[in-house]
Amino acid sequence: MSRPLADPALVEALAGALRAAGYTTDGVTDLLGADAGAAFSRGLWWSALRATERPAAGREPLAVLVRLFLLGADESRERVTSALPGVGVGALLEGGVVEAGPDGALRAALDIRPHSDGARDFLVVSDQDAALRPGPVRPDHVLGIGGASVSLAHAVIRTPVGRALDLGTGCGIQALHLAAHCDEIVATDTNERALALAAATARLNDMSWDLRCGSLFEPVDGERFDLIVSNPPFVVGAGALDYQYRDSGMAGDALCQRLIQEVGEHLLPGGTAQIMANWIVRDGDWRDRVAGWLVDTGLHAWVVQREFADPISYVSLWTSDAGELPQDAARRGGQWLDWFADNGVSGVGMGMITLRAPRRGETRPADAVLEEITGAGEALTGPEVDAFFARREYLHDTGDDRLLAARLTTAPVFLEEQSLPGPDGWQVVGAAVRRPGGPGAVLGVDEVSRALLAGCRGEVPLGMLIELLAAHHGVDADALAAAALPVVREAIGRGILYEAR
Repeated sequence: MSRPLADPALVEALAGALRAAGYTTDGVTDLLGADAGAAFSRGLWWSALRATERPAAGREPLAVLVRLFLLGADESRERVTSALPGVGVGALLEGGVVEAGPDGALRAALDIRPHSDGARDFLVVSDQDAALRPGPVRPDHVLGIGGASVSLAHAVIRTPVGRALDLGTGCGIQALHLAAHCDEIVATDTNERALALAAATARLNDMSWDLRCGSLFEPVDGERFDLIVSNPPFVVGAGALDYQYRDSGMAGDALCQRLIQEVGEHLLPGGTAQIMANWIVRDGDWRDRVAGWLVDTGLHAWVVQREFADPISYVSLWTSDAGELPQDAARRGGQWLDWFADNGVSGVGMGMITLRAPRRGETRPADAVLEEITGAGEALTGPEVDAFFARREYLHDTGDDRLLAARLTTAPVFLEEQSLPGPDGWQVVGAAVRRPGGPGAVLGVDEVSRALLAGCRGEVPLGMLIELLAAHHGVDADALAAAALPVVREAIGRGILYEAR
């Protein structure tokens, strides 16, 4: 069925029954228990299935729903009817929610799972992944909640805005999160099945989005938005269109390049675009390639490479993801690697590109920062992304004279030292200041700069601190200021220093 859950009455009845059974993130967690829940999150199914076999009194409906929709187990018609009262097995079959096996048992045809943003609980509809169904996924397979979609959701700036665009909405996970702070949401996709499941996701959560079919910015031609988010089919390859959730039909990284180069035409003044992207890496620095996409856009940019994959690792990830037979995956993988070799691709960079349009009347030149941030505890968050752009604007607007007059404060940071044993004991060979939880918030320091940072308590102007340090070390104050200001600016850019107000 290409358009499941098309009947609003069925969706409304299903939503009520699921919530009445306690089918929420907390409900599922409580049912499975900590150990089985943790194992399930790592892809280990059997312990979760075992945890549902003897549920506590009153939890049987929830156990049936978990086995049916999350674990891919067969359930009898009687048990499904009991777990979803008022819905009806006939309606579930007709709506493409379940399918009947040869023995009459029911099996989920869709993945319906709880999802929480920390404040609200949602229900998200997608297709079941390859781990739950034999054989390759269908060409119009609709991906569920994955690592990339979660990373994007965490990184999106949640300042309330008017209009938002979710480009390549898939199952609608980004639109769900946008609903809390956007007055109007337009969601697009080239996949009709994805739009159908996104519509079902919206209905299950009592929401309404403007869903449109089309590629790139075609469905919103001439329109502008305060916020654009996109987790597009960014997979780098020869331009095949085997699976719509990953393949764009464009060779190499052309899809991501076009998104970056065209998105500015659809941003309102001061608007922001946040895009998950992959890019080709050859022998040179990956930054050169992505920086080339930014030329002439007029947009401020923060490009963060979170991961790098060599060709074999990259191809293996995506061939296994589709659930193909080993011989088919080997054939397709070989062709893919040949294309990489023929095109001089040494690997693929993966990360996020955040772009901001100048505000009305702004004359600041376009500012781009491209960097690698790969630490496990340095994932991008909405507040950090927003603060990054605010700091870049502050640095542009603040000349050296004003900076020297500013009373700067050090954020909560750690001083980390590296030492080697020597004839006189441990000798410090390197030191850095790190702001915990801040992506890329680390700054190498020497004896003078770390003393300067330690003195920034918001009490005296920066210039006075530099004069005191110069006197202590017996050096010229102007020379020390010239050397210290670039370090101070970098510390401000990384959120390690800020001006006390």
